[in-house]
Amino acid sequence: MKMKKYINILLASLLILSCEDQLDEINRNATNAELLYSTEEGYESLINSCYAHARVWYGKTEGWALTDVGTDIFTFASGSQAVPFSTYSTDLQGSLPVIEFLWNALYKGVNTCNTAIGRAEEAPLDADVKNRRIGEARFLRAFYLWHIVETWGEAPLLTEEVSSVITTAQHTSVDDFYTQIFEDLDIAIEKLAGTADKENGRVTQTVAKAFKARMLLTRGMYQEASTLAKEVINTGAFSMYDSFAETFDINNTEGSGNNEAIWWVNYSVDNNLSQRFDGQQGLWLWEGGNHSHMMAAQVYWDFPGMWVTPDVNRPYVSSMPTLAYLDMFDETMDERFDVTFRPVYYVNDSTKVGDTGLTLGDTAVVCTKYDVSDEIKASKAYTFVDRSDVYAADGSPIGARNHFMSLYKFEDPLRPTGWESESRRDAYVMRISEMYLIVAEAEMMLGNTSEAVTYMNAVREKRAIDGMEADMMITDADLDIDFILDERAREFGGEQIRWFDLKRTGKLVERVKLLNPDSENIQDFHNVRPFPQVELDAVTNKSEFQQNPGYN
Repeated sequence: MKMKKYINILLASLLILSCEDQLDEINRNATNAELLYSTEEGYESLINSCYAHARVWYGKTEGWALTDVGTDIFTFASGSQAVPFSTYSTDLQGSLPVIEFLWNALYKGVNTCNTAIGRAEEAPLDADVKNRRIGEARFLRAFYLWHIVETWGEAPLLTEEVSSVITTAQHTSVDDFYTQIFEDLDIAIEKLAGTADKENGRVTQTVAKAFKARMLLTRGMYQEASTLAKEVINTGAFSMYDSFAETFDINNTEGSGNNEAIWWVNYSVDNNLSQRFDGQQGLWLWEGGNHSHMMAAQVYWDFPGMWVTPDVNRPYVSSMPTLAYLDMFDETMDERFDVTFRPVYYVNDSTKVGDTGLTLGDTAVVCTKYDVSDEIKASKAYTFVDRSDVYAADGSPIGARNHFMSLYKFEDPLRPTGWESESRRDAYVMRISEMYLIVAEAEMMLGNTSEAVTYMNAVREKRAIDGMEADMMITDADLDIDFILDERAREFGGEQIRWFDLKRTGKLVERVKLLNPDSENIQDFHNVRPFPQVELDAVTNKSEFQQNPGYN
């Protein structure tokens, strides 16, 4: 598979960012590009296509494998196809299909944006609309470039439309990538001036500012990060719900109607609008739709009284929480634990209760991070999955890795059947709580600990169980980078940012070694992923463009 897989102008993957009332698609395969993009309809379709590639990463197992699995909070389960990303074994190499697939998808996204940016002047659009579309394309290019540089490090930086095969590749410094990212974001912020704070999946000026705040934090520009994150907070357009459950309530998960969502990747109730576009056979895209609800769901249909119905996640058994992650929560005062994980299952199939005496609606399974005595287990009709059933004393998963506390926050009970994979749920990319935590981290790094604590406590107060707000408050003495990382795990677990957080803070190797027994092989070179082997094989300047150190 040559480099043209990600640089052809007539990319097969230029699909719509679909949502019921959103962006339209046209067929560009039978039409000349110059003619197509010089029409209003053609150029608008090109802009819409710039969004499509985010759906390869967010809400899909490929992106999950590179962001949550193999961190301090998730490891592999029995059904995982991403074991090398958990174990950091010698099998983690550029020959893995998922590495090639995501590389191709992200570079396709970049080239689509390059095309939209380069052809903007000839597009017959009103000036205001044209400015906005340029701003969207600039933001999305910065967004894809961030994923590329943080994932692979010194990869090729392409900023011009490419319509023919490239046979050489050059390493580009991380600094040069970020120079381009900040240039794109600044232009996006300028061009998107006057846009609404929130629209149905489209990038706005506020979205660009929020993402720039994340980038500033990533680059250690703490004062600028804090200032910009505060600006987003002070728009008043976003607010944290009084209960964490509301944040993920399926009825609130169309991003445009969610109080906390700054930007999100659209999915649709109509699965025909969310189809895969060019997935390689053997990869894990399956149907369209968001698959987050399945990623860390246990096998539960083998328990008495349980079957797979829409009211519980379809279990993919791809990953499972580390014991350290469960222990990061104090569920006596923090409501996020019982929203993030499913502690109880109820009988939903009376034909499977056997001789337990259970009836519909009774407790069927209780999952807990604590040990339950044999006496208590014997006294109950329902089943327990407790600490010792799942983990050894050092936190290593034991047994078949089928049973564990399931990630629950992405549940979609509106699916028509229990076995249906896809969900209509939009995939959040940025929420307003992230802006508060950006300020907290930036101000802490600047030595302004009291201000950092104020912003940290603003999040913790909202996430407290009613009546426990005072217990959730921290003091200056409690705050350090590990506390911030723990807090971000409690807040954003499963939202596909964890690996980036650990890398950004220089804590990836330390925390993964300490908190994930499956990942003891992790080394410093794992701070970047291997380049796809097919790309290394395809380039003609092999002596110049070589594999990242540490990989074969």
